[in-house]
Amino acid sequence: MEETGTVQQFEQPFTEDGGQPLPAAERPARAPSFVYALGQVEARFPSVAVEKEFVQVTGRADAGGLTDREALQTVLTDRANRYLARQLCWLFVIEGLETYLLAPRDPADVELLVEAVRPRPDPSDLDVVIGVLGPLAPPQACNGLVVPVVFFDQLYSFDRDALLGAIPRPDDVPEEDDGRFRTTAAELFDRILQMADNAGATDEHRALNYLAVRYPAIYARTTAAHAGNASLSAIDVRPSRLSGVRKIVDVIFSYNNRRTDVTDKYFVRVDVTEEFPFLVTKLSPYYER
Repeated sequence: MEETGTVQQFEQPFTEDGGQPLPAAERPARAPSFVYALGQVEARFPSVAVEKEFVQVTGRADAGGLTDREALQTVLTDRANRYLARQLCWLFVIEGLETYLLAPRDPADVELLVEAVRPRPDPSDLDVVIGVLGPLAPPQACNGLVVPVVFFDQLYSFDRDALLGAIPRPDDVPEEDDGRFRTTAAELFDRILQMADNAGATDEHRALNYLAVRYPAIYARTTAAHAGNASLSAIDVRPSRLSGVRKIVDVIFSYNNRRTDVTDKYFVRVDVTEEFPFLVTKLSPYYER
């Protein structure tokens, strides 16, 4: 496998009826598809040769008493072994499914992949990848595994508890209720993660994943709803009436009162036109038109 920093490695030319590749000037223009996904980065060996090379390097390293994962992290963080990091197959796994093959658009960003290797991984570990969806990887890229490539521009890692702990507690939630607020935030975060087919590749899922890690107001609103004896009954994403030249979606949170069965809705607008989503309007009451 060649260095993951080269986009050309995975490019597949357009052809007519299976014939010769079209000249670049004649290839149809395609709008880029973006990815904003939450999951875990995993390093795999693309071939037996790379695996044997890693074993030899590990034998020369001071890896006595280390677990396999600790040895992997020790070897890869040694800059003398950075060539190995470029040879590895870097997978992005979502809900246990091998979803994407990661390739940095800037070769220097292989450093971000190495930093995502934890010496003692935990199920709560999470990585966020933001990039452009590419073609299917060729079978030789990852030992026969064929998944879409994501050419990423940003990759950062955190653990779930650290993220939830960093969410600012609303001013109207007293300190003694901080535990209740964190529990509510955890439930909402997990609900977004576990939504069906959330691979972070559609406008709807990109908007949701962006809000989950960047917009604490949704956690404060859900906590207030629970305090008022209401439960989160639905999360819907719809094209916004403000959409025109730019793609804007409304993310609607529905809260159903457990006693009266009355539903209150709140929404936030997110612009998903480009690779990096951003907030258009803050969370506010939503009224059906």
